[in-house]
Amino acid sequence: MKKLTYIVALLMALNSVYGKVRSIEKQALIDLYHSTNGDDWTVKWNLSLPISTWSGIEIENGKVVSINLMNNNLSGELANSIGDLEHLRVLNLAFNAIGGTLPNRIIQLKSLIILRLGKNKLTGEIPENIGDLKELLILDLFNNKISGEIPLSLGDIKNLKVISFSNNKVTGIIPEALGRLKLLERLELANNQINGDVPEAIGRLPNLSMLLLSENEFTGKFPASVFSLPNLRVLQLQNNDFDIKHLKNSIPLKTDLALFEFDDIQGRIDRNDFEKVFTNTEFRTADTKFGDDNDN
Repeated sequence: MKKLTYIVALLMALNSVYGKVRSIEKQALIDLYHSTNGDDWTVKWNLSLPISTWSGIEIENGKVVSINLMNNNLSGELANSIGDLEHLRVLNLAFNAIGGTLPNRIIQLKSLIILRLGKNKLTGEIPENIGDLKELLILDLFNNKISGEIPLSLGDIKNLKVISFSNNKVTGIIPEALGRLKLLERLELANNQINGDVPEAIGRLPNLSMLLLSENEFTGKFPASVFSLPNLRVLQLQNNDFDIKHLKNSIPLKTDLALFEFDDIQGRIDRNDFEKVFTNTEFRTADTKFGDDNDN
């Protein structure tokens, strides 16, 4: 009997230390539930039960470190109190129907490694100080209604591997500052309203494997140095206004590109290993558009 009492007491102590979440974090989760119409979620939370039972929530040492509610029928808007989840490393709310703007306090999530909000209905601009999220590896906002320019501060996120802004209403130019992201593997900016020249700095990203710039308003001479990037496998430039003569003269006779599309009657290189290159990537966030895809 004493042994059983000891075990129960030990479990209660462990729950107190490792399972109990601060009230401010619990309230932030409750706010998230209500502001995104939790009663309509595919998998709902029972708010009367412990947080450890709530689907998609990961807790470590009494701290909420991960929220994964991808494809769970969230709607409404994100509550500003999400900034109270200061230990959050993963926020994955992709493939839902969340509207409104990005909460200002999202910049307070200094521990964020993954921010995935793609395939929602978000509006407004990307916060200019998004670069304060120094630990980010993945920034996924594809297929929303995001407007405004690409923030210069993105160049301060040294470990960033994926920028996915395709299928939005982003304007302005590609900041030269993105050339500082030496670990960047994917730069997805297709189907926006970005203009001007592609900066030469993009040709100095040694780990870049995917560059999607199609369906924008780019002009001028595309940097020939991009073709020398050692890891580049997918390059889409179609439906822009590049200097085609310069572009065609820049294409090397031999290339490791698995897929390359540009504006020309024969402007496509498509190797058989493209599917392997694309589907094996660890950071897949969006579908890539092909020149012969149907529009429906």
